[in-house]
Amino acid sequence: MEASRSFFERVHSEPVVLEIGGEIGALILYTDPELRGKEIEVSPVQEPQKRTHTAVLERRLNGKQLFAAVFAALPAGLYTLWDLAGQPAGTVAIEGGRVNEINWCQSQRIAR
Repeated sequence: MEASRSFFERVHSEPVVLEIGGEIGALILYTDPELRGKEIEVSPVQEPQKRTHTAVLERRLNGKQLFAAVFAALPAGLYTLWDLAGQPAGTVAIEGGRVNEINWCQSQRIAR
């Protein structure tokens, strides 16, 4: 448990490998610092039970601090974003061969 805690608490400066191309895209959700270590879920709109998740990590990019959840490989389509309480929080279209980015900070969060 201690090893996983330090994984979430440390700054991640290493590159992220995205597996995009063809019908596979990636999603980056930029969040508030308070979400560090929390799991964010997405699912295809038509299959809400088919959720995938990833953790929000602190990252450094070009000298800037940011907090982001990175979904490295998602099939193209329309996805539901799920909040921490397990409620739908909006949708995002994933395009194959592209990195899709969303500012999901509290001030920018999609209204329910």
